[in-house]
Amino acid sequence: MSQRPVLGIIACNRTVGTELAQAVMNRYAGAAMRHADCAALIIPSLPDHMRAAEVVGRLDGVLLTGTPSNVAPALYGDPVEGEGPFDPDRDRMVLDLVDAVIAAQRPLFGICRGFQEINVALGGTLRRDTSASAELLHHHAPDGVGFDAMFDHHHKVDLVEGGLLAGAYEKPSLDVNSVHYQGVATLADGLTVEARAPDGLVEAYSARPNGAPLLAVQWHPEWATDGNADSRTYFQLLGRALRGAL
Repeated sequence: MSQRPVLGIIACNRTVGTELAQAVMNRYAGAAMRHADCAALIIPSLPDHMRAAEVVGRLDGVLLTGTPSNVAPALYGDPVEGEGPFDPDRDRMVLDLVDAVIAAQRPLFGICRGFQEINVALGGTLRRDTSASAELLHHHAPDGVGFDAMFDHHHKVDLVEGGLLAGAYEKPSLDVNSVHYQGVATLADGLTVEARAPDGLVEAYSARPNGAPLLAVQWHPEWATDGNADSRTYFQLLGRALRGAL
């Protein structure tokens, strides 16, 4: 049997009982391993104990997941502290990780917070009003709905003609779930828009920094992939990238 590629998946600092733990929700790891056909290792967000460059060279690519925590506003030049929760050790680890992955010419994929993190790491900025601005769609379900109902909040995204996603999906638009309070304000230099919401908000971007593919989406393709062929396509692209075929 040929050896499958190994994907590194970033962990978050989450409280389990009374202690902090390194955590990755199963839906991210499971969707990636099934639909990208890869093995996986968790990258701990413990920047006081390790550097990203120590592990990236042993991986075939990296996935930055979504999570309830927000990127610290100070990292993108916003003096207003904003609302948490925050995960400062993940912030530090990911900034190091993005640089290390690009330098090592490995694929880098992002989902939700991961999408926002890559943009910030490369010099972009975020806005924090994507569910409150009168200029935008509501990009998050109303407060008080159940967990599953949050992921039932959907809108359309238009795929950019000639882009990587438009070529993969072979259609002009997708219906995606929308579970985010933050979004892109200024897109980092070097990133190419792959999809926009009807209100103009960037929902996906791509790049090839240092020759390796980078692809991130604001929505959650890992949610209910078994019943959604469009979601599986995202992870199939990841699988191709891990094999040097994207």
